[in-house]
Amino acid sequence: MKKITLFLTQLALVAGAAAQSAKPVMKINHLAIYVTDLKQSSNFYMQVLGLDSIPEPFHDGKHVWLDLGFGTSLHIISGAEMKKQYFQNNHMCLSTENLDQFKGTLTQKKITWYNAAGEKGKTNTRQDGVSQIWIQDPDGYWLEINNDKRTLGK
Repeated sequence: MKKITLFLTQLALVAGAAAQSAKPVMKINHLAIYVTDLKQSSNFYMQVLGLDSIPEPFHDGKHVWLDLGFGTSLHIISGAEMKKQYFQNNHMCLSTENLDQFKGTLTQKKITWYNAAGEKGKTNTRQDGVSQIWIQDPDGYWLEINNDKRTLGK
């Protein structure tokens, strides 16, 4: 009995140590952007990018939450005093099934897109075959829009 108790104690210690050293599982929940004009920004994300609004808990007129799919959301928060300059490498990326159709929407709405090198109206294809363009939202946040089938579940 003493040996069994000692064995179970050692097993519990090993299991406890393994549980403590296990890497936590992290998944993206949401992205948040701070904007100067909530209506203009939310219209951009809903009308240009086609994102749907989802309930937000604040109900204070300062937040709009949008569905990014797969349980993630974009939180648009009003209150920024002025627009800022952002680097293109600091961006969020969304994927679409039809990049050419999306570029048509941008042309129709008179929104300029760029390639990764910053050339207006150009598209580039990465080494992995994914085509991409870059746009800026009303506050200057950069967005990469690509046709990565892995993101689309295809």
